[in-house]
Amino acid sequence: MHRGKTGTYTSTIAGGVACQAFVPMPLPPQPALEISGKLQTRLNNALIALGRLDAISTLLPDAKLFLYSYVRKEAVMSSQIEGTQSSLSDLMLYEMEGQPGVPMDDVREVSCYVNALTLGVERIRQGHPISFRLLTEIHQVLMTSGRGIQRGPGEFRRNQVWIGGHRADEATFVPPPANQIADCWASLEQFINDLPEITPPVIKAALVHVQFETIHPFMDGNGRIGRLLIPLILVEAGILNEPLLYLSLFFKQYRDTYYRLLQEVRMTGDWEAWLLFFVDAIAATANQAVSTAQQLMHLLAADKLRLAQTGRLSGSATQVLDALFAHPISNISKLTDATGLTAATIGKALDMMQEQLGIVHELTGQKRNRVYAYSAYIAILNQDTTQP
Repeated sequence: MHRGKTGTYTSTIAGGVACQAFVPMPLPPQPALEISGKLQTRLNNALIALGRLDAISTLLPDAKLFLYSYVRKEAVMSSQIEGTQSSLSDLMLYEMEGQPGVPMDDVREVSCYVNALTLGVERIRQGHPISFRLLTEIHQVLMTSGRGIQRGPGEFRRNQVWIGGHRADEATFVPPPANQIADCWASLEQFINDLPEITPPVIKAALVHVQFETIHPFMDGNGRIGRLLIPLILVEAGILNEPLLYLSLFFKQYRDTYYRLLQEVRMTGDWEAWLLFFVDAIAATANQAVSTAQQLMHLLAADKLRLAQTGRLSGSATQVLDALFAHPISNISKLTDATGLTAATIGKALDMMQEQLGIVHELTGQKRNRVYAYSAYIAILNQDTTQP
């Protein structure tokens, strides 16, 4: 439905140039959304996929083992959209104090995303609402190292910014002036917290994402925070027990469509077209996550069967494999802590797993301080995370 512009323009100055900034109207949309026909069908498909995703603990002996790596996959994808070069392996190496294969600032930014998401879920489980306080706390964690530390961590921007183009008057989009951000966020915060009326969580997540990107309240990190809000809303609503839904890969694959639909909402009020895209993103992403979990479980079962046929080292090697399933890049010291086995036993198990079976491979090429990767596990997770 075309409702017309979903905001008003106001004159402002950005980069010394006069331009028109867009100030969005409060949610919910008026007239009300038309949830019927193909949109209702595809919304139902998304809800079914979310149900399967939430039941992922029935596929895995410990959902947190999957969550550890899957959260990091999302951090990589979300940060790649912003231009970092870090891979999943780079991040895991960095977290165990290894040397990533990309500039340190890149991998630090990805690590901060993991920390920000973890904090957000923790606060929600403590009963905190999604509010200004939570938003700025998450942003501060997101921007605490790397290039973001000079970009106003935990503070709404004080300057006018623009998106696209080298001049503000030729920009693709100019978000609200700094002096209107607080009011825009206050209205959005009420909507998030179901004031004055309740909004179904999936619809809410879709609308909030667009509105947040339109307000663009921070100097940097808006894209990552806007994407992070989606799983936080669904966890807060009880739709998901774990934050396992990450749409960054879908948004990256269909980047042109994504940006076009955001702008069409602003210019024409066609929220329904955006919702069709959003619920398709949820269905595709949730189904892919379930498929990934199934692939990992099949891999673990197959590799355990192979290890069972290796003789006297099989028991120790299986313990090492279980530890690598939890943290697929590791070293002997961390594997010793995880399994309780001696370093010598773990070393023999790893040698056998690498040389005889090819289950692991050593990353450093060094004789000391070696780092091992559970190769096929990383490959399954890394299927979609390479740069285009």
